[in-house]
Amino acid sequence: MPGPLTGIRVVDFSRVLAGPHCAQTLQDLGAEVIKVEPPSGDMSRKALPSDGEISGYYAQQNAGKRNLSIDLNVPGAQEPVLRLCDTADVIVENFRPGTLESFGIGYEAVAARNPGVVYASISGYGQHGSWRARAAYAPTVQAETGITAITAAQFNTADGRMRSDSLSHADVYSGLHAAIAVLAALHHRDRTGEGQYIDVAMAAVMLAINERVHADLSEIGLGAEPPILGATDCAFFTGPGGETFVSPMSLVSTMSFTFYMAAMHRPDLVDDPRFCTAQDRKQNLAALHAVVQEWILTFDDMASLDAQFDEAKIPTGRVRTTENLVAGEWAEQWMATRVVPDRSGGEITLPGFPWHFSSKTTEVEAEERDTSQAPVDWRIPAFQGEHNEDVLRELGYPDDEITALRRSGALVRPGLENYADVSTEGA
Repeated sequence: MPGPLTGIRVVDFSRVLAGPHCAQTLQDLGAEVIKVEPPSGDMSRKALPSDGEISGYYAQQNAGKRNLSIDLNVPGAQEPVLRLCDTADVIVENFRPGTLESFGIGYEAVAARNPGVVYASISGYGQHGSWRARAAYAPTVQAETGITAITAAQFNTADGRMRSDSLSHADVYSGLHAAIAVLAALHHRDRTGEGQYIDVAMAAVMLAINERVHADLSEIGLGAEPPILGATDCAFFTGPGGETFVSPMSLVSTMSFTFYMAAMHRPDLVDDPRFCTAQDRKQNLAALHAVVQEWILTFDDMASLDAQFDEAKIPTGRVRTTENLVAGEWAEQWMATRVVPDRSGGEITLPGFPWHFSSKTTEVEAEERDTSQAPVDWRIPAFQGEHNEDVLRELGYPDDEITALRRSGALVRPGLENYADVSTEGA
């Protein structure tokens, strides 16, 4: 796929989400990605829902990556991997600290052979310190960094049960921040010729993306005022046509309350004793919400209401399902989804690109972003070990050495009967 990172090779040792999302982002920007999987495979291959051998979860983070499946516990398996790393511009991994070092493919070993390599390690709490060895998943990192407590305090569920977010923010944000760091390191290499090691801690990422950290750590008393511009105190309403929508503008906040008064042309509400102060509005929130809701229902449709809200600088967003969004005109205009084969005769719908580039030398042409005409290698999620022989041949391995690696059990190709015994040509 043409893109601004065309010519960059990424070797992806990662699994599940944070690392794969980093490598997938680099691939979407044009890099070539070779994914290295252990014999057990990436556990996301078995994620549900799935109608075929390749899950949608796996495809969303790995479609288009070539796949080398190799058992690093087998003697002689490390050398082909090191040779692959010799050809890499970027290496991405998200094992516990020290894992790849134990196989002789940590940063120091790789950089000794390939000093220009950019090597990114993603872990829960970083490569050093007393928490370095802790296992890390998005829900645990989000709990440790205050995100879960913020969510619990915001929703204050009636049954008192703690709940984690349904999305793996710590993984996805860490993958994106790792990709940002990789791009910066590649720029540094272009200027200096030096590669470098990047240590990404998911916990640090969650602090970095939490826009209310300054408020949580502040000793300033806010009283009833929301700490951020209404973001934790969004107002939900029912539109004229029965649609549910949200405004990020708090009804309690003194600043945003004035926007509602302007939209409604109700300056008299300032003097209503129920709504004079933030504390008053908080105590009488149900009554205030009812006043605004009643006004909303005086409009004929959502379009006319949106126009009035927009004039008063109040944004709105309808509560939609993902299916609702992608069926609409915006998604079609943006080309917000793409379809890839599931390798079992069906298809999997995945997100499209979150960016469009003006230059056609760095942007996939419109007809290529039409998935019916997209490059085959970009569209297809790989079976485990599908490109074993191709990758090794590109590294200069003759067929007899490839056969020896396969028969030793170093090369793995699940689902292919008697793989260790078949000829290279038939693999």
